[in-house]
Amino acid sequence: MSIGNSPEDERPFEDDREEARPSIGRALQQARITAGLTVDDVTNATRVRLPIVHAIEADDFAPCGGDVYARGHIRTLARAVGIDPAPLLAQYDAAHGGRPEPTAPAPLFEAERIRPERRGPNWTAAMVAAIVAVVGFVGFTAFRGGDAEGDAKTQVAEGSTPATSNTASPTPAKPNDPEPDPTDSAIAAAPQDKVTVRVSAVDGRSWISAKDHNGRLLFDGLLRQGESKTFQDSEKINLVLGDAGAIQLYVNGKKIDEDWQPGAVERLTYTKGDPQAG
Repeated sequence: MSIGNSPEDERPFEDDREEARPSIGRALQQARITAGLTVDDVTNATRVRLPIVHAIEADDFAPCGGDVYARGHIRTLARAVGIDPAPLLAQYDAAHGGRPEPTAPAPLFEAERIRPERRGPNWTAAMVAAIVAVVGFVGFTAFRGGDAEGDAKTQVAEGSTPATSNTASPTPAKPNDPEPDPTDSAIAAAPQDKVTVRVSAVDGRSWISAKDHNGRLLFDGLLRQGESKTFQDSEKINLVLGDAGAIQLYVNGKKIDEDWQPGAVERLTYTKGDPQAG
């Protein structure tokens, strides 16, 4: 009979490190305290509600609403207090039957196969479209009317004769009446009871301004080379030529021969009869 330890005595001691390892909640609480954080600090940093943080630190995961949410909260809290979440997640999976299986993709697409609900006609949209169409038509009509009125005013400023109504009895045109766009021959036949001035940009462009005897502005703008403007009034026409050297004038049917220099600004006034600049 040998003297010594029995086989039972020679068995290795069981590793009690698992029992010494703190729980998930205890580990998170200790890490939070070590980091100098309160539960309110962790809640504000992670957006995890205060009751859930208290429950997890007490190892109560029921308020999380399921394993997926519990694992997410553990990971978020661990990172907030500065520890590795992997060991805590492994500890949670071991205590709760392993990591949850991913959700099968098929049910996620079942909602797409649902037949959409049939809807009746959208009468509100139809009424809005009709109102927009009516407003657009009225605006377009008003805009066209404004253009026509503007064209009529332009023709009068240039010395044109307004057209007579279709219902009026036709009257023979006077031989001395100017045409809407007077030519040289029309200028030569200018009426004696009015002052008629035609401005032509023959050697370049020039800014011009024309007013009648009441000071009403007939034209104020740029006259490009090759363009002409004709003005008529019962008493006088006041002109300002921005570049007189580029302008040729016909006043009361006569050509004005003036040696104006390029770039010279001329202020002129013409009345009825022989053209003499005032």
